[in-house]
Amino acid sequence: MNAVDVRFLAELPGHVPTLAAWRHAQWGHLYDDWTLDVATAELRDHATRRAIPTTLLALEGETLLGSVSLVEEDAPELRDQGDAWLASLYVVPEARGRGLGQQLVRALVAFAAAQGIARLWLFTPEHAAFYARLCWWPCSRTTPHSCLWTS
Repeated sequence: MNAVDVRFLAELPGHVPTLAAWRHAQWGHLYDDWTLDVATAELRDHATRRAIPTTLLALEGETLLGSVSLVEEDAPELRDQGDAWLASLYVVPEARGRGLGQQLVRALVAFAAAQGIARLWLFTPEHAAFYARLCWWPCSRTTPHSCLWTS
């Protein structure tokens, strides 16, 4: 097994189509107007910078295994909740259970801190236990089955 590197999408913009397809397949059903083309355009924009909004990649050699983004707004309905969001953490199913999600989250938190971002927000209706293990805590309930978290 090779070591996993975390790099900016800006260094490897050729991964945009793959990431867009993964993300749209995972979360496209949540937003009627978030098409594959919109997901692709968002990631193309992220690939132009190493500042918010941006995306980090997990790679093993040249194989893309996952990603996470730092964005200013995670969803329009959460716009008034915070201004720097950890978003779209995704690890390919065959690479899950290896700590890659934790590695990506920690890398994103460290990057945000280096940029002077004092607080990150996260919306997760399904993975509260995962983030709690990484020292994130709930700050408010948005619905009975979802929660905003901060680091």
